[in-house]
Amino acid sequence: MASSEESSPLLTKQNQEQQTKDEKGSNTTAKPGAAPPPAEAMKQSTPAVPMGWTADGVPMSFLGEPMVQRSQWDSGLFSCLGRNDEFCSSDLEVCLLGSVAPCVLYGSNVERLGSAPGTFTNHCLSYTGLYFIGKTLFGGNCLAPWFSYPSRTAIRRKFNLEGSCEALARSCGCCGSLVEDEIQREQCESACDFATHVFCHACALCQEGREVRRRLLHPGFNSQPVLVTIPPGVQTMGRGA
Repeated sequence: MASSEESSPLLTKQNQEQQTKDEKGSNTTAKPGAAPPPAEAMKQSTPAVPMGWTADGVPMSFLGEPMVQRSQWDSGLFSCLGRNDEFCSSDLEVCLLGSVAPCVLYGSNVERLGSAPGTFTNHCLSYTGLYFIGKTLFGGNCLAPWFSYPSRTAIRRKFNLEGSCEALARSCGCCGSLVEDEIQREQCESACDFATHVFCHACALCQEGREVRRRLLHPGFNSQPVLVTIPPGVQTMGRGA
């Protein structure tokens, strides 16, 4: 007697269709030991790297210490005449502007930090207005330092310079607890920047001017050079003898 599969050809077709469905299902389902897709493999192979940043924008290492050591100012606060180097004439100009026209020196410092159009005019005019208001109402330049002291903080952060608290901690060992904590150190340095501008305003502007002139070019020197073509002179032919 023939088997049921041989007697019924419909059963063989159903079995073949079931086998093809099982093969498709086995191909679509991923094996537990199979390698993941390339995108998932990249995600799994890329570990999360803990990276912090100091208050000055300096990246911190895995140990939590700044990668870059803060440097000192190029000149001291009371080095009004600057140094005897290639910037000697510039230092004398800075000293003259800080004594006669501090608004011009402040505007020039801010212009070198952020070379946006109109930076010098906006800051110079604002400083001049506060200067005359303070002179008229209080008899001295007591309002402009409140407006100009953030430039010192910006210079210190841009060039990673040490502040007054770190200088004291380095020289005499005081303010050590404030220097260790990054947030407290930055708050203390901002307060010292404000106090420096209030009590030694002209000297602070001159120190900042000497620093930015040694580190940054004036925005006018970054423009494209202009090629000037000089036509040749008129040539005349002399008569022969």
